[in-house]
Amino acid sequence: MNIQTFVFNHFGENTFVVSDPSSRKCAIIDPGCFFEKEKQELKTYILSENLQVEYILFTHCHLDHAFGAKFAAETFPHAQIAAHKNEEVFINDALNQSLRFGINMEQPPHLTHYIEDGEVISIGNIALQAIFVPGHSPGGLCFYSVADSVLFAGDVLFSGSVGRSDLLGGNHSTLIAGIEEKLLTLPGKTVVYCGHGPATTIETERNSNPYL
Repeated sequence: MNIQTFVFNHFGENTFVVSDPSSRKCAIIDPGCFFEKEKQELKTYILSENLQVEYILFTHCHLDHAFGAKFAAETFPHAQIAAHKNEEVFINDALNQSLRFGINMEQPPHLTHYIEDGEVISIGNIALQAIFVPGHSPGGLCFYSVADSVLFAGDVLFSGSVGRSDLLGGNHSTLIAGIEEKLLTLPGKTVVYCGHGPATTIETERNSNPYL
């Protein structure tokens, strides 16, 4: 598995391109590119690596993770657009969300596929298992590769912190329970790629995260 990280938009959001080197198939996780330069950076990387975008995946659909969804979908029209069904509320209300921050964003496209808890997303030889962890958002998903010991955690778990739970559909106790029951039980060596900030490991967060 190859992982390319981009830090995009006003909120310093991490967008990931996960690719299978043998098949050249890939997925874009949380397309947060807002500015034109960021959009071109994402497009240039994918085209220069000769990658075929199979999926546009969302850990959740808060505006900072979906700013570039329309661009990605139009640039790579054969990709499935996938998230948990509970996140559709944010897709439908995206423009209002952005205006509350004084930002004008493009309307994200509608989801073409609802991801269920435990579902395995195949990207060439890569298998990403969806783990449903609500609490930051009502349809929060993490994507876990057993073979590569990698977890894409969105805004559920951060290095030394956890996601905020005061937004629409958030619930702190649900979030903490989900992290403890579904994420901290993963192997300690698992590398956690977060929606913002640096990567960490399950072992590090299990041993030192003050919120857990």
